[in-house]
Amino acid sequence: MSLPQASLVIYKGRPALAEAKGDRLELSLAGGEKLRVRTKDVFPLHPGPADLDLKPPEGEEVEAWELLQGQTVSLKELAELVYGVYTPQAAYGAYLLAQRGERFVLEGERVRARTQEEFAAWQRAQAAKQARLRAFEEGVERLRKGQLAPEDHPLLAEVEALALGERKESPLLKALGLPQTPEAAHGLLLRLGVWRRENPHPRRLGLRLGPIELPVPPLPEDERTDLTHLEAYAIDDEGSPDPDDAVWAERTEGGFRLLVHVADMAALVEPGSLLDQEARHRGANLYLPEGTVPMLPPRVTEVLGLGLQEISPALTFALWVSEEGELLEERLFPSWVRVRRLSYREALEVPQLSPLRELAEAFGQKRLAQGALDLALPEVKVQVEGEKIRITPLPPYPSRRWVREAMLLAGYAAAHLALREGLPFPFATQEAPSRRVQGEGLAALWEQRKALKRAQLKAVPAPHKGLGLPLYAQVTSPLRRYLDLVAHQQLRAWLKGERPLSHAELLERVGAAEAVADLVREAERKSRLHWTLLYLIEQGYQGPGVLVERRGGQGVFLLPEIGLSTAVLLSRPFPLDSEGILRFQGADLPSLETRFALEYVG
Repeated sequence: MSLPQASLVIYKGRPALAEAKGDRLELSLAGGEKLRVRTKDVFPLHPGPADLDLKPPEGEEVEAWELLQGQTVSLKELAELVYGVYTPQAAYGAYLLAQRGERFVLEGERVRARTQEEFAAWQRAQAAKQARLRAFEEGVERLRKGQLAPEDHPLLAEVEALALGERKESPLLKALGLPQTPEAAHGLLLRLGVWRRENPHPRRLGLRLGPIELPVPPLPEDERTDLTHLEAYAIDDEGSPDPDDAVWAERTEGGFRLLVHVADMAALVEPGSLLDQEARHRGANLYLPEGTVPMLPPRVTEVLGLGLQEISPALTFALWVSEEGELLEERLFPSWVRVRRLSYREALEVPQLSPLRELAEAFGQKRLAQGALDLALPEVKVQVEGEKIRITPLPPYPSRRWVREAMLLAGYAAAHLALREGLPFPFATQEAPSRRVQGEGLAALWEQRKALKRAQLKAVPAPHKGLGLPLYAQVTSPLRRYLDLVAHQQLRAWLKGERPLSHAELLERVGAAEAVADLVREAERKSRLHWTLLYLIEQGYQGPGVLVERRGGQGVFLLPEIGLSTAVLLSRPFPLDSEGILRFQGADLPSLETRFALEYVG
C-alpha cells in the first residue's frame, strides 16, 4: 500500500495523518504525537492531503442504506452516496457510520449495507441491551439502598461466582463502588440476606467437592496371614468415618511386639488407575465441619475400613521394640484381622492395652531424647449438624499418645525398610526449628510452634527433627491421604516382587499431591474458622483465655474452649500464661476476623 503525504488513516481506532518514510509510515496524531508503524498496522481512509480537523458533513444515511440494502461497496462509494463528496471529512464520516454498525457494517476494507431483516434484528438487540442497562441501573440503585427485589437475583449471580472464586470481577460490585474481591462479594451477599451461613472457602480454593462415580474393583485373592485370633483395636475420635489403622501390643522378653494394621488400600487402588488419578487430584480427604469429602468412593472405605466388616483385609507392620524404645526388627505382610473399634475415652478402660501404653512411653521418651518437640496445644472439634453448630474441646486422653506413638513407629519402620531396600518412597522430613524455647505452659508451646520449620514430603530421605526421628514416612492413613496410598503401592510392589514406581514417577506424585494437600489444609482451616465465627455471632461467647504472646500494647490470648486465638488491647503488661476472661464483641465473617474484649485477668 502506497500512501501520499498527509493521507488520512485509522490507527488503533484513532484518525491519523500518514507519510511514507522508507518501508515505514510516520503518523501524526491529534495532540502532536508522532510514531512510526508498519503499513499493515493502519486502515486507509483518504489519500489526502488531509488534516485532523474532522467534522463529517450532513449526509443522507437512511437514503443511502435504502438504496444499498444487502450490497457491498467501498468506503469511497459510501462517502459519495451519503455525503455527495469524497473528502477526508466525508471518508471519516463514512468510516464512523460503518463502525457504529447500525445500518452499515465494515468488512475488511469494504462496507456492507444490512438487509431490512438484519437492521430490524439489530434494533431489537439494541432495545434489549438498553432494557438490560436500565434494569441494571435500577437494580444498582435498589441494592445501594440495601433493598432487594425479586428481579435483582439474576444480577447477583456474578457476585456469587466472584465470592466462590469462579470469576475475577463483577460489574455490579464496580457499580456499587466495592472492591473486586471474594470477601467484598461475600459481604454484600450477607448484607442483602442472599447468603446466611454459606461456606465459600473449599470452592474458592478450586477443590473437587462432587461425588466420585468410579467403579471399585473386587479385592484380589492375595495370600494373607490370618490374624483374626489376635485382638486388634481401631482407636479414634467418636464418629470417625474412616478407620484406617488398628493396633495391638504385647510384652516380650526384653521389650515389646507391636502390630500396626493398616487398611490395605494398594490392593484395590493400583498406580495409574482411574481411582489412583482421582485420589491424586483430590490429595486427601477434606474434613469440613459440615461433613467429609472423601478422596475416593465411599465403597473403598466400606471394603477396607478396619472394623467396618467382621473381618478386614490389612497390611500389617509387625515390629519388635526394646524396653528403651529402640526398633529392633520389622516385618511387613498382608493379613486378615478382626478389629474392635474404640473411642479414645473407651480405650482408657481396656486393660489389655497396658503394653501399648508402656511401649508408647518408651518410644516417646526416646524421641524426646533425640530432640523431638511435644507441642500439645488445646484442640477442638467443630461440627455442623443441621442448624446446630457444635464446638467440642478434645480431651487430652493419654490414649491419643498411645496411638500416635504406634503410628510413628510404623512410619519409622516403613522409611527404614524403604531406605534399606532402595525403594523410592515419599519421606516426611522437617528441618530443626529456628530456636528452642525454654519453659513450660501454653505461652512456651505457642512460641515454640512459631519457631517450627514447615514439614515437607520428599522423594529423598532426611531427618524429621520435629519428631526426633532420623527417617520417617506417613503410612498409616491411606484412606485419608494420597501419599500414604503411594507409600502402600510401593510397599505392595516390593512385597510381590513387582516393579515399583521409579524415583521420577514418585517425585511427580509428591509434587502434585502436596500442591493439592496444601489447598485441602487451607480449606479445612478456613472452614473451621468460618463456622466458629458463625457460632460466636449466633450464640455469643464469654470464656477463659491464656495470654501466650505480647505485641506492643496488645496481647494474644488462646481460647481453649473454642480453639481460637485473638489479639486484644492490654491495660498493662500482664505476664505470659496469665489467665483472663474474654468477651466476644463481633466478627467480620468474609475476612474471618474476630473482635474480643478482655473483661479481666485473674
